[in-house]
Amino acid sequence: MNDVLRVVVVTYSPGESLGHFLDTLRTATRRPYEVVLADNGSTDGAPEAAVGADVRLLRTGGNLGYGKAANLGASGFEGEWLVVANPDVTWSPGSLDALLDAADRWPRAGCLGPAIRTPDEQLYPSARAFPSLGRGIGHATFGWWWPANPWTRAYRAEAGSPVEGTTGWLSGSCMLLRREAFAAVGGFDPSYFMYCEDMDLCRRLAESGWSNVYVPGAVITHQGGHATSRSAGPMLREHHRALYRYLSRQYAGPAWAPVRALLGVGLLLRYLLAARVRAVGEGAAPTRSADVLEES
Repeated sequence: MNDVLRVVVVTYSPGESLGHFLDTLRTATRRPYEVVLADNGSTDGAPEAAVGADVRLLRTGGNLGYGKAANLGASGFEGEWLVVANPDVTWSPGSLDALLDAADRWPRAGCLGPAIRTPDEQLYPSARAFPSLGRGIGHATFGWWWPANPWTRAYRAEAGSPVEGTTGWLSGSCMLLRREAFAAVGGFDPSYFMYCEDMDLCRRLAESGWSNVYVPGAVITHQGGHATSRSAGPMLREHHRALYRYLSRQYAGPAWAPVRALLGVGLLLRYLLAARVRAVGEGAAPTRSADVLEES
């Protein structure tokens, strides 16, 4: 079997962050790897400048969205392990090897995700339960002003002292994917332009008998918001549109039509509020990470 890893990076004018990604990736693993830059129409020249012996540029032909570009970057790969990551990720030394070591401990893992720090040393909620109506309403209503509410605590797995184990879904900003599992479920659903494609993928993996595993012993840092900050208004709309698409599919059929209607109204009201109150769109604050991660 091909033991070379493929690292797919979806780029959209990533700037200097792409160089930091590639530099830190060199110390993240001792295994051979190849990088495919699935570029959605960059104009800053950064992807072209990064091309080298182990870095290939794949032009997608336009801004296709995250999942569809990632699928193109993964196409044709025949190795065992595939990484999909954002270009504004920096890797801690050995972090990718820590994910691969965890994969050996979890033979049914279809997706594994690291602990994700923010630049100010907070622990991003990268491992979460799948949203239900109760958890979703409670988290959306209270999370932005009362982060410790019981619905948000039930939704997020990073609070307290995180331990390695199965979870609902993992952040698409950095995923280690078993190619067999990824291919079996058809990769990312291209109907999601951005947001919720990671949640949807993890759900389909779980429904197909694969596990999603959180590995807090592997640590990365994610800048976050690099591409979306340039079009914050449209991305806020897309976020709520993607949430409705995901949730409405969980409550399909004529009997659930009233629930879908209420979801639509609720998400529209939340979008209108988030467009005016920044804290609503940002959601519950992350957890302070330094002490927790040092103990993991």
